[in-house]
Amino acid sequence: MRTPGVARIIAAQLLARFPSGMLSLAILLHVERVHDSYGAAGLVLAATSIGQGIAGPLTSRWMGRWGMRPVLLLTITVCAAAVTTIALVEMPVVLYMLVALIAGLSYPPVQPAVRTIYPKMVTSRQLTPLFSLDASAQELIWIGGPVIATFVSTQISTVLGILLAVIFLLAGGVWFVASPEVGRIRIPRTKRSFGTVMKRPPVLLVTAVGFLMIAAAAAVEAGVVATFGHGGPEAGFVLAIWALGSLASGLALGHLPVSQWSLPRRTGMLFVGLALATFSQDFWWMTISLLVSSIGFAPALAVMFATVSASVRFSDTAEAYGWVGTGQLIGAAVGSALAGFLIDSAGPVGAFWTGGAFAAACVLVATLFRRASPDLRGREAGPIADTEPVALPPT
Repeated sequence: MRTPGVARIIAAQLLARFPSGMLSLAILLHVERVHDSYGAAGLVLAATSIGQGIAGPLTSRWMGRWGMRPVLLLTITVCAAAVTTIALVEMPVVLYMLVALIAGLSYPPVQPAVRTIYPKMVTSRQLTPLFSLDASAQELIWIGGPVIATFVSTQISTVLGILLAVIFLLAGGVWFVASPEVGRIRIPRTKRSFGTVMKRPPVLLVTAVGFLMIAAAAAVEAGVVATFGHGGPEAGFVLAIWALGSLASGLALGHLPVSQWSLPRRTGMLFVGLALATFSQDFWWMTISLLVSSIGFAPALAVMFATVSASVRFSDTAEAYGWVGTGQLIGAAVGSALAGFLIDSAGPVGAFWTGGAFAAACVLVATLFRRASPDLRGREAGPIADTEPVALPPT
């Protein structure tokens, strides 16, 4: 944090990404109020997620072609306009879905941008701890975002709940874009075709592990809400403690060197905690179980970010992070959907079975394919430099 610009970049990107923790709940509550249907609200949210999933690697790749600032300013403007339209204009469900799709397609690629910038801001020794700090700090989005969105939407107005997210998006986005580091760092234009970066085993591994890990988390979140219902604050307390535990573990373990066994060990802690949660839905048992699982959550994300950074050329870094983000978005959707089906058929414990199964698969994949992950002990975690032949004049 003493490195010039690091604190500013972390704060700006957190503010710009804060709507990620707000918009789902705010839009859900708003569309449900307008159409008196959670099914309709779910369709609108699905359209948003589909848009984000498609746009993730695409807009990230654009930053290498047109520069970070133009792409970020364009996406921030379009996304803010689309989300504001959802808040202020009452429409049929189909039109809500269309506007939500536009909002998802234009969601600013701040996360790929900042993780592309980090290797150019700090030394190689500091990079893995910085990724860990970033993974920990993003838990603040999932602690504060849902609380603010729910309170404002239920106690004041659903319109204001969405507009508040737009304010965060614009303020944080402009602050991030105006940061000197964003203008100073230029991503080289990649010469490889779209999607080629996914042929690299480390990127494929991280995308698969991210999909399974976030699917497990989404299933457990659904299970916590289903266990305690909407009548009390217990679900909010459990999820907040889970996020705080992840934040603390990321800060505590961020200095550890990354080896090929780091990802299996850290996802293993996630699995142990989620497996324990299947034995009882008592408040304290669930809280302690999820605290155990949180020991591996942010540290595993930090390993994944460092793995991508050390495994691809600098020109491909943003696109690679875009694909990883798309995998996580798909994981969240699949995990929530499967958990919902099992909650209907087996009760809340079905969601914890789902989360435990995804976590077990996550550990299995991370272990079987650990050799695809680079051993970063004693070596730089920064991206591979882009090089090309240089024509020399005849002598």
